Amino acid sequence: MDRFRMIFQYFQSNSESVMNGICGLLALASVKIYTCFDFSCPCLPWYNMAYGLGIMFVPPITLFVCGLILNRQSLVMLEEWRRPQGHRKKDLAVIRYMCFSIMQRAMVAPVVWIVVTLLDGKCLICAFSGSVDPEKFVGFANIGPVQVQQLLAKVPCKDDELMRNNTSRKAVSRYLRCWSQALGWSILLILIVAVFLARWLRPCFNQATLLQARHWSNYIDIEQKIFEETCCEHSRLFAHKCILHFFKSMRQEIKLHSFSLPRQGEGAEGGEDLLWGITDQDQVNKLLKMWYYEKPPLDISRVTQR
Repeated sequence: MDRFRMIFQYFQSNSESVMNGICGLLALASVKIYTCFDFSCPCLPWYNMAYGLGIMFVPPITLFVCGLILNRQSLVMLEEWRRPQGHRKKDLAVIRYMCFSIMQRAMVAPVVWIVVTLLDGKCLICAFSGSVDPEKFVGFANIGPVQVQQLLAKVPCKDDELMRNNTSRKAVSRYLRCWSQALGWSILLILIVAVFLARWLRPCFNQATLLQARHWSNYIDIEQKIFEETCCEHSRLFAHKCILHFFKSMRQEIKLHSFSLPRQGEGAEGGEDLLWGITDQDQVNKLLKMWYYEKPPLDISRVTQR
């Protein structure tokens, strides 16, 4: 049990590293899912584009939503954005920093999926095989428009009887695959250059503002964790007191079963100190309401002076 507690505390204290690891796992999972996916183009003029673009963009949207859900800071950022003003002002720079950090991590797996599909080329061939110009290929020169559309739609299906002996099928497939791979490598190159420029141009901007935003975003996350831990500790002590009070009438039976209970008045003072004087449901509800609507200002000098 202590080992699991240590692992949980490590995850809490290193949430940024854990989120980077989760994003990496999602990216690897996206590649694995795509390689295991059985891609079957319908080879119909009106369904190829819907199927190809759907495979290219629907899973990335799903992975993006999963990245937002798994990132704990998403909920923290929404709570900070939606909370009442209270005694503590909201810093929009901190919220923007948290939003950019969340979006940056959540976009890793979708981008990997899109780049992998473009480099593979099957989705783009399926989606745009009916959109190529048939005049560029000799095998479609003397065929009617309707038959041309049907033949172009069957380009991804190399086992089809109509396309098995068609010499232009491989030409169309190679043409679209080249465009797909060129687009995939271009996106990958743009992303690498953008990351390079972002890292090397960062010192040119105001570092003090960046440090402040990062510090207070970490503070909001840690404050929320400590508040939840404190609430759990108070709930445990409060439940312990309520259970002791409930079993007070069964004191003799509990003693017979070798359970030790404090005597009348014994340990009451210590329990009250641990509960901080919050001993009934209305007080707890009032305290939680005050924390939500009137968060205290980030100034402990008054407490220190007292």
